[in-house]
Amino acid sequence: MLELEEGHDPIEAAQALIAVGKAGEAAQGLKARLAAGRGGLLARLTLVEALVAAGDTQGALEEAREAVSLNPNIAVAVLGLGEALLAADVLPTAIAELQRALRIDPDLPRARELIAVAWLKAGEADKALEALGALERSPQVDAMIAAAQAIKTAPRSDAGYVRHLFDQFSADYDARMIGQLSYAGPQILLDLAAMVMPGRLGASAGSIAIAYGRATIEKGLSILDLGCGTGLAGAVFKPLASKLDGVDLSPAMIEKARARGLYDQLMVADLETALAEAGPRYDLILAADTLVYLGDLRGVFNGVRARLAPEGYFLFTTEAKSGDGFELGPKRRWRHSDAYLRATAQAAGLSLAGLVAATPRFEANQPVEGFAVALTA
Repeated sequence: MLELEEGHDPIEAAQALIAVGKAGEAAQGLKARLAAGRGGLLARLTLVEALVAAGDTQGALEEAREAVSLNPNIAVAVLGLGEALLAADVLPTAIAELQRALRIDPDLPRARELIAVAWLKAGEADKALEALGALERSPQVDAMIAAAQAIKTAPRSDAGYVRHLFDQFSADYDARMIGQLSYAGPQILLDLAAMVMPGRLGASAGSIAIAYGRATIEKGLSILDLGCGTGLAGAVFKPLASKLDGVDLSPAMIEKARARGLYDQLMVADLETALAEAGPRYDLILAADTLVYLGDLRGVFNGVRARLAPEGYFLFTTEAKSGDGFELGPKRRWRHSDAYLRATAQAAGLSLAGLVAATPRFEANQPVEGFAVALTA
């Protein structure tokens, strides 16, 4: 058995243990050496590697941060932190640290490789291809190039891209959307609900009727909020809900939503995957400013059809496209035509209850043309 003992090179021994699937044993030995004051930077970075291999990403991050605090201007220390952050899926910070490692030492191929991996995970195909262009061709590099090209030609935004985007925006998302973009998606859907669901029954005893103009919707609806974000739509629809669940790709956004205390259940997941899985049926499914990250909506509509309760409704906003089909706009948001929405809904077995022109948000002080749509099972 390989051991970290006197007479062996401790780094080589640890790496050998990692190679044969004994990363935990390697980590224990390296921790003991460091605690005894017998290890330097290389030992700590190997410990980070062992902890990552053992699945202890939090421990790896702690050790990597300690390595950088002790060696702030050493490229390999910063690289180790970037690698640990990447293993923990903390993509924005991982990319920043890997870029910092390259600023310290531009000739660090491992950093370039990991930046390419990070940009791929973030769904940023062009940035990944740029990073890959600086590497020598190999089967691994060729596979990553193919993956990047697949992202560029996919009929939806890459899940990694959406997650990365909203993890970055989560800290000031509400202020940005409401203050800068005049975001009105949730209120538009509430107005649409009042129009297509007046007097909707489905409440338990003691339900509370809430009036919107002349229309009435009764509290007691089971609601699923797709792409729930920080909970802006949830806050608007909560008064109508006996049950409110939310799904979002971004863990950071889900944490913001959880802090509101509105939702009964929250799930970090791709909405197409979540809808395709077995689960409860809902009286109302919402997607406010969510389908703009999907081009082909067939999977979503089929999933919604399976998860709607009898006479349930699906309310959503989209950005508008003239003519037929769908297209990716200059802001990397998908636009859908009236004709496409109608045909895709019909093919999924959903009936059109309402489709109205709407302005879900502004960009550069200009209204974004869109639709608010209601489909029913």
